[in-house]
Amino acid sequence: MDVELFNTFSRSKEKLEPLHGREVKIYQCGPTVYDYAHIGNLRAYVSWDILRRTLEYADYEVKQVMNLTDIDDKTIKRSHDEGLTLSELTSKYEAIFLADLRHLNIKVPEHLPHATEHIAGMITIIEKLLRDDFAYKTDDGVYFNISKSKDYGALAELDLTAVTQSRIANDEYDKKNARDFALWKFWTLDDGGNVFDASFGRGRPGWHIECSAMAISELGETIDIHTGGVDHLFPHHTNEIAQSEAFTGKPFAKIWLHNEFVMVDGQKMSKSLGNLIALKTIIERGFSPLAYRYWVLGAHYRAKANFTWEGLEGAQTALARLETHIGDEVGTINKVYIKRFEEIISNDLDTPRALALAWEVAKNATLSPADKTATLLDFDRVFGLGLAPHKKEVIPENIMVLAHAREEARETKNWAKSDEIRAEIRALGWEVTDTDGGQKITKL
Repeated sequence: MDVELFNTFSRSKEKLEPLHGREVKIYQCGPTVYDYAHIGNLRAYVSWDILRRTLEYADYEVKQVMNLTDIDDKTIKRSHDEGLTLSELTSKYEAIFLADLRHLNIKVPEHLPHATEHIAGMITIIEKLLRDDFAYKTDDGVYFNISKSKDYGALAELDLTAVTQSRIANDEYDKKNARDFALWKFWTLDDGGNVFDASFGRGRPGWHIECSAMAISELGETIDIHTGGVDHLFPHHTNEIAQSEAFTGKPFAKIWLHNEFVMVDGQKMSKSLGNLIALKTIIERGFSPLAYRYWVLGAHYRAKANFTWEGLEGAQTALARLETHIGDEVGTINKVYIKRFEEIISNDLDTPRALALAWEVAKNATLSPADKTATLLDFDRVFGLGLAPHKKEVIPENIMVLAHAREEARETKNWAKSDEIRAEIRALGWEVTDTDGGQKITKL
């Protein structure tokens, strides 16, 4: 099947046409490993896991690279704050991040380059940019001169005239343009031992040059797809394009994909509002990480999604109900439904419509349970919800007693007691779902 994706650069859907046959090279902006990833961050990784699964479903060979930023201003400051070496800090949060990916059933990319492993490549790029007059030195580092970049800011549709005088006045160093960005930062006391020797001066890389060096090293001078959040459009992706194309003289990426923000109760997540939510918080509150994955699939990746705990509760209930349609026997995949699924998911990863189709399959009384199971399991090659044929669970007696008590509470319309018992059942590792045929109990 052919796949169409919305290219941020062209602001239109484009048919995927890889540079090398059926091989698709994807560079994915990964985390800065200095803290827990929040659910907004994790939405991106779920979205690009759906991209990868869709391409593999369409029989493409995917080479996916996701960087790990293990040296920058944030990591150095946090290592000082926690009294750890930079390596100790970043190793700690990298392990937490990778565990989050596993909890969410995200296929971990085979290639996870660390910024600190690619310093030599960054230096090589900067040396050439200096020689070709795309970059210049100041007292505090090496900067890229955006006035030398062709079509700088086109990806973000940037208005270069909208630079305020206050922004210019606040520049501490002798930059040629207010928006010129640091390729290399010369060493200061705050950097401690996090310093590298380079022909243009001892220091450490800026954030933007790290991704260019890793992408070029791992995937070549032009890649098929570059992904990230809308917050990366400017300055990060804008600057990646400028420095990479100045270095190679070639287009950096054919297609750019960007996912939108996760809002919390209608507000953007931020430390100042105190509304950042980590995956561990979701788990601590009794939710399955796959319920969050289901919730993510309920909105198109290019649309803002508003997170509420009630919404997550609904996603968990919906996922549990969908699992009730997975039987013990796997029959024949329904070709009509598969064709419709391919048309939907290949249209810019339209997961909301694909989920709706899954429910159409689940509720289709003309399909045998075995064929229904086979079709839903085929869909789940893309969804990644962990659906699988299951054998009937032996439900412990104490869970049955609680379920009976909950049913009695519901019959007397004691909804508070019903919710309390349901939470107790969940804390014991089981989920109770209300269906047309009564309560259904499944193991979490």
